[in-house]
Amino acid sequence: MTGRARLTVSAAVATLAASCAMLPLVDKSVWILQAAFLLALQSTAGVLARRVPLARPLTVAVQALTGLLLLTVAFAGEQAVAGLLPGPEAFHEFGQLVQEGAEDVGRYAIPAPATAGIRLLLVGGVLVVGLAVDAVAVTYRSAAPAGLPLLALYSVAAGLGQGEHSWLWFLAAASGYLLLLLAEGRERLARWGRVLSGGRTAPPAPGPAAPGGGRLARVRTGRRIGALALGIALAVPAALPSFQGGLFEPGGRGAAPGSGPGGTTSVKPLVALQDSLNQPENRELLRLRSSTENTRDLYLRIVALDRFDGAAWQTTERPLTELPAVLPAPTGLATGVRTSRVDTSLTASDGYAQNYLPLPYPAEEVRAEGRWRYEPEGRVLAGERGQTTRGVRYQVSSLQVEPTAAQLAGAPAPPEEILRAYTRVPSSLPPVVAQTARKVTAGSANAYQQAVMLQDWFSVGGGFQYDTQVASGTGAEAVARFLAAKRGFCIHFSFSMAAMARTLGIPARVAVGFMPGTPMADGSVSVGSKDAHAWPELYFEGIGWTRFEPTPSRGTTPEYTVAEPSPGAEPGGGPAPLPDRTAVPPSAPKGTDACPPAQKKLGECRSPAAPVEGSGPASGGPSAGMAAGVAVAALAVLGLPLLPMLWRRRVRARRLGGPAPRARPGRSPAPGADAPADAAAAEHTLAAWRELTDSAWDYGIPPDDSRSPRGAAARIVSAGALQGAAAESAGRVAAAVEQVLYAPRPRPVPGLAEDVECVRAGLHAAAGRGDRLRAVLLPRSSARLLRSLARLRSFSRRRSAAA
Repeated sequence: MTGRARLTVSAAVATLAASCAMLPLVDKSVWILQAAFLLALQSTAGVLARRVPLARPLTVAVQALTGLLLLTVAFAGEQAVAGLLPGPEAFHEFGQLVQEGAEDVGRYAIPAPATAGIRLLLVGGVLVVGLAVDAVAVTYRSAAPAGLPLLALYSVAAGLGQGEHSWLWFLAAASGYLLLLLAEGRERLARWGRVLSGGRTAPPAPGPAAPGGGRLARVRTGRRIGALALGIALAVPAALPSFQGGLFEPGGRGAAPGSGPGGTTSVKPLVALQDSLNQPENRELLRLRSSTENTRDLYLRIVALDRFDGAAWQTTERPLTELPAVLPAPTGLATGVRTSRVDTSLTASDGYAQNYLPLPYPAEEVRAEGRWRYEPEGRVLAGERGQTTRGVRYQVSSLQVEPTAAQLAGAPAPPEEILRAYTRVPSSLPPVVAQTARKVTAGSANAYQQAVMLQDWFSVGGGFQYDTQVASGTGAEAVARFLAAKRGFCIHFSFSMAAMARTLGIPARVAVGFMPGTPMADGSVSVGSKDAHAWPELYFEGIGWTRFEPTPSRGTTPEYTVAEPSPGAEPGGGPAPLPDRTAVPPSAPKGTDACPPAQKKLGECRSPAAPVEGSGPASGGPSAGMAAGVAVAALAVLGLPLLPMLWRRRVRARRLGGPAPRARPGRSPAPGADAPADAAAAEHTLAAWRELTDSAWDYGIPPDDSRSPRGAAARIVSAGALQGAAAESAGRVAAAVEQVLYAPRPRPVPGLAEDVECVRAGLHAAAGRGDRLRAVLLPRSSARLLRSLARLRSFSRRRSAAA
């Protein structure tokens, strides 16, 4: 196998190694085999084109055309001309698949199903990156910059997937890149001969630079760039905002449960519950058996969101304690309220890894395998030191609280600390939220009637539609947008009802967990990913935290929300009656079917497929912090490789930008009178000479300080094949330097900047295409910056040691 062929194989292997980082993003890995086969065919086309040989741009064009034909056969063969040539219909099919793939990426949680759109994005992305790597490393013979597209491929996968074995994918990508660098080094040594000496090589002899020296310098530079690229690959994913996989992802951002002394709860469940609700299949996460026959109220609660900042609901960080044998009595529950004990045995599936244990509320006793800690305020169990629900079996004894409507209506005012903590509303909340809450609850006699009116307005009488395709939305305007659009899913309904309840002075929070699952033939209940849910909990003194269900067609409506006459109400007076929740609402929203909303609420009719629409006005988009983080990360990824070029341009502008000092004809100044002018003239001339030698270095002619200026200029003219004006300009700059170094009084020489630019133009014209690109993007003289930093560090160390 020739050196070029070996380098081609290494480029393909490096691309596939970096592509392996995307394997955890999709539930089936067959796409990587298809990508490997198509990439091999595309790389073979490059080998044949280089053997012809074709010009470099034509070689890249042939590979790009081959990749397009391969994608056409694989994904749009039925629409292609003769099953191979892409026509208008094939390009239309590509556009449809790309659009569907983008929608699927935003819709599904990780791991997503391998739909046709997602497969096209994955396979097409691998071919594009493979083409870029092959073109840079093989066609243009510069393997070091080929690490940038590999870095981009790995960074995207690392930013999206937060798997436990992400270090393994980084190791695979890094190994592929290092293999590419090694293959290039071997190929260069095979062309120019091996260096057999084991010691330090002697400095280059005077005269034109030997070809091997420049090649070895490239290999050393490639190693430096490789180390820099690997460092960026480690730093960028850590700086990028983390894209979580959904509510059921293990861990999460912030402190891990149980970390630190005592541990704290710092869970931030994503509002993107729709990722789970939109999964193509309902994956079983839990299987339970309960002692109660009424499982319709057996909600499983994971965590409560009790802090509302106007933009999002979050949990308050609180210390964790040891799990007691018997949990404390629930806050606010009085002895006069009817309760019954429920014993439940639960088993989590091996595919469900969550740091917080789903529990019926309120739990009294929990017996669970593993290491679990307890947070008393939210009655939450959090895993310690990596403990998750994966495959865990546990038993829970809980209370089924059954208050009456009269007990809720007659509840006294909550304690001051509850009101202060759970009715807080930020000033950024739009006034329309409180105005709508007062309008909906007009005529109510107490907090209970207000809560029921809000629930029924959302679920039955307000014209709202359940739609999981609507973006969850964030920001202070999210609730107001939802109230206007009247389309959303459980997150919108629970968040909005809790916020509106707080504006009315009712303590409220949002619970996240699971609805009652599906009863099975063997008496057990299956809880799946589509049972993920969020609901508001409102506080009533004497009953405690009480569940409400405002989301239409989801969950079960609590029996205690069926209103009873409030005590002491006089006939013909008092508040208006609560809405009849069995009646059809007076006005149905446009686009609804004939099924009455009350039947929808009870789940007695099948909801039709949601119409295909845009994301709607409820989309809040990313937060400003996330957008800024993505922008900074993108600038870092794009800007770091350009630092040598930007630094080199800045140095050149500083050296040549200043005006040359002018001589004073016809005047003989006294000795020392024009010393500042003489110094300025000398500095200007030496700066131009340094720029000249560094420019030659950029084009592969390293500086040789052992030569005189005239000898160094002659070497640059010879090695750079300069002729005419460029050669004369180099001689003039050298003569000016000798005059500055050896004349009793240096004389300013005008036009040195123009002479240096003329020499640079000559070097650029005589260099090959690859050397031109290298001189601009990765100038060799930027090594001076590294040397300066090394000297500065050494000086600092000596100074510290002396101190």
